[in-house]
Amino acid sequence: MTGRIEVIAAHEVTLGPDEGLPVRRTLPTRARTLIGAWCFIDHYGPQAEGAVLGMRVAPHPHTGLQTASWLFSGAVVHRDSAGHHATVRPGELNLMTAGRGISHSEVSVPGEQALHGVQLWIALPDAARFMAPGFEHYAPPLVHAPGVSARVFLGSLLGSSSPVATHTPLVGAELVLEAGTRLHLEVDPAFEHGVLVDAGAVVLDGEQVPVSSLACVAPGATRLDLRATEQSRILLIGGVPLGEQIVMWWNLIGRSHEEIVQFREQWQAENLGGSTDAADHPVFGWPIGEAQA
Repeated sequence: MTGRIEVIAAHEVTLGPDEGLPVRRTLPTRARTLIGAWCFIDHYGPQAEGAVLGMRVAPHPHTGLQTASWLFSGAVVHRDSAGHHATVRPGELNLMTAGRGISHSEVSVPGEQALHGVQLWIALPDAARFMAPGFEHYAPPLVHAPGVSARVFLGSLLGSSSPVATHTPLVGAELVLEAGTRLHLEVDPAFEHGVLVDAGAVVLDGEQVPVSSLACVAPGATRLDLRATEQSRILLIGGVPLGEQIVMWWNLIGRSHEEIVQFREQWQAENLGGSTDAADHPVFGWPIGEAQA
């Protein structure tokens, strides 16, 4: 394998109001903003069985990105201002396209298994970032290789391809490796890749990658050499380098600070009172079915 491996350790933040749900964030960092067009990774759980704390993310806006929700256990209900209402469960993808503007909420389902999963964002390229909002739900089939089972939710890998359209070339997959497995995974050399270790013990190209850490591989690699010394689960992401400078603030992605200010003021005008023209011509709206304070 060619290219240098960079291992990013997670830092803990909280998601939601009050104490919030503890999550381990590996992207973005000061050193790295993107892997392909992937621009955000929050890894959460597993929570202890019977834990009261779950996910309660109140309505909030997004621009210029897609959100990809992927669970290992538990269930989360999604509602958005374009009228989409769906529950995501383990092994399924919820992909929301914010485009020019959308708002949504995410709430874990009481009584389900302990919540455990990953929230990812994909930056839309300039040509697509003002597109109409959208939503797709996809349950990829389980595919097998010696010592490996995988679900490919975006792009193509291990002979499996996702029908979900992307706006830049991407790959996203969950892989479970049996103890002792050595996998020589063929990948697109035009892509940069990230390997997030959810559980187990994984060595990538001879380098141990700690649990909840993200190993980044530069473009040029034709394969990823993975070894699991115990049963392990990883999330593989990758894509062609975006090649654009983005500005991220809160839940908004733009191309300049001035643009971010406009997005923020629009959201505040729509939902925090005032009688401005922005409030009379909503961009984000409010998730349908959610009570507005």
